[in-house]
Amino acid sequence: MAAFAEADAAASAEDAEAAAAAASASPSASSSAEEKQKFAKTRFVANAGLAAGATYQWIIKPYRAGKFKKGAKGRKFALVKAGLAGAFAYNRLKAASENAKGDPLLSKAVGPLTAGIDSLKGLGSKLRKGDAGDSDIGAFENIINGVKEAGKSAGATVTDKVPSAGQLTG
Repeated sequence: MAAFAEADAAASAEDAEAAAAAASASPSASSSAEEKQKFAKTRFVANAGLAAGATYQWIIKPYRAGKFKKGAKGRKFALVKAGLAGAFAYNRLKAASENAKGDPLLSKAVGPLTAGIDSLKGLGSKLRKGDAGDSDIGAFENIINGVKEAGKSAGATVTDKVPSAGQLTG
């Protein structure tokens, strides 16, 4: 949980710095609304990038390599990391969805994905227990790709940012 708080604090600190710079640069009300939208996109990109990076690094890649199969060397450790990554990615996707509400284009693009993001809620524990299958991994991959495409269509390109193992455990 501390990792989530750290990510939010880092994003808030960046927003505060940018807001201070924007306030000194242009005090007009229309500019303030415009800056708020830029912050929404920036935070969306950061949160979605962390979710995508965690999903690819600790869920999709090990799954494709067969690390989750019974008898695989390092299976338990891979499953624990995948479970943590799943919970982390869900949390960051929810945050990105909230960030998207601050920008009209992002809001329209990400809105249809909200139900899909909500469906990922229990997947972290399912991964940790070793109960996740092809459809579960595919669901994560599809949601991440959908969020990336939604961001791209709204002018907020999302790139994978792999969080450290410490960020996952908090």
